[in-house]
Amino acid sequence: MVKNSEINLSAIARDLKKAASDAVVIGVGQGADGPVLLENPLTAKSAEALAESLKVLGITGAADQAVRLPGLPEAGNGVVVLAGVGKVSAGQKLTREALRRAAGSAVRQLAGLTTVTLAFPTADVGDVAAVAEGAALGAYSFTEYRSSKDGLKDPVRNAVIFTDLAGDKDLEPALKRAALLGKAVNATRSLVNEPPSHLYPESFADAAKELAKGLPVKVTVWDEKRLEKEGFGGIMGVGKGSSRQPRLVKVEYAPAKATRKIALVGKGITFDTGGISIKPALGMGDMKSDMAGAAVVLNTVLTLAGLGLPVKATAWLCIAENMPSGAASRPADVLTMFGGKTVEVLNTDAEGRLVMADGIVAASQEYPDAIIDVATLTGAQLIALGNRTAGVMGADSVTGPLKAAADRAGELVWPMPLPEELRPSLDSQVADLANIGERHGGMMTAAVFLREFVGKGKDGQPIPWAHIDIAGPSFNNGAPYGYTPKQGTGCTVRTLVAYAEDLLAGA
Repeated sequence: MVKNSEINLSAIARDLKKAASDAVVIGVGQGADGPVLLENPLTAKSAEALAESLKVLGITGAADQAVRLPGLPEAGNGVVVLAGVGKVSAGQKLTREALRRAAGSAVRQLAGLTTVTLAFPTADVGDVAAVAEGAALGAYSFTEYRSSKDGLKDPVRNAVIFTDLAGDKDLEPALKRAALLGKAVNATRSLVNEPPSHLYPESFADAAKELAKGLPVKVTVWDEKRLEKEGFGGIMGVGKGSSRQPRLVKVEYAPAKATRKIALVGKGITFDTGGISIKPALGMGDMKSDMAGAAVVLNTVLTLAGLGLPVKATAWLCIAENMPSGAASRPADVLTMFGGKTVEVLNTDAEGRLVMADGIVAASQEYPDAIIDVATLTGAQLIALGNRTAGVMGADSVTGPLKAAADRAGELVWPMPLPEELRPSLDSQVADLANIGERHGGMMTAAVFLREFVGKGKDGQPIPWAHIDIAGPSFNNGAPYGYTPKQGTGCTVRTLVAYAEDLLAGA
């Protein structure tokens, strides 16, 4: 089901002519006094002439600007591309995220070419890795359901990074990591972009098995009969209104030398009508993306396995389709969740927290060092933090490292509190708690609900837990930017991989 174009990444240190490519990309920054041509492999004479022509050519150095010019003899190709990196200051090196975005934007806009050479300034292997990562993220398209490919451009297939560090012993593993991250993010994007006619609980479970082939992971699938028998009342309660019955998928990577153990729980609502509490028709089509959290945790675990990191990582994909029918849950129904707690369903459109509760209880029973759940959970997240910044809530011991990992990965997250006064608003007259509470601060209220299902560790203390709400940043309805395409973005995979790496480094 998931067909990705994967880019080949390599590096060269010297003569550009030896690396046959269709274009060489050079960076331009926005300086205080106008555009600034960044360090590049051109001759001094060519670079000086080009720098003096920037203003005349209308080149500003703004992020996402990519201007094609006729090639130069020393570049060994037909096109020179001047790519904007945004604001620059004298004496300050570019941030890795600026490099990542500039490379990704250039590769995205150069679709239709086969091979591109990226000649951005790189001071260390981390900088080269950022350029490579950006290239891998920018080389993406989703054209599976086009009857004709006329007018469509294939993504760039090869990215050659020009850097003096081409011979560094640490570069090969850095390029491998960049390629694996690109593959994982793009697989996440493709799952999100799949139409709900083709991606539903059973086919999502099949896709997980397909993506896991060749990796040292174990995939276990609960069908509706097993879910019913074992008491997964949240997943069954949400999914029973659809003719396409729910699934729970466990993807386990358990290397023998694992030193840490994490559980990742993902919301996998393959389409969300709102159920009986039906949503407005306007924009409902975007609800094909309501399974992004499950796609994120799946591809995170597969990436950790591909990297061979010594961490036990388990993804729990809580998959259902939320439809209205004669069999659907009603407002005022009471569901018995996995583990025994009861929930009064006051709004069937607050369904994500119900499937996630089952997954969090299941994850808790294996006593991980930390549980992180990822979900397109609330519209309130967009109100609070906008379209590009995810909210992270939970134990400080997890949210702090997650924020640091996101910063390193170049993704936007912001820690939010869990005020204790929100908990009473979830009280129910007939059950242990209700599935909705205080409307204001709804992102945090939803997280308070999820916290009720986090279990205790072997020491008797609550398992360290964090919730990441990606309702806004998981799906881009605007124009493409940087390495981010329209529709599915694949956000949070890179943050979770960086979190696992940091956890191991700390251990």
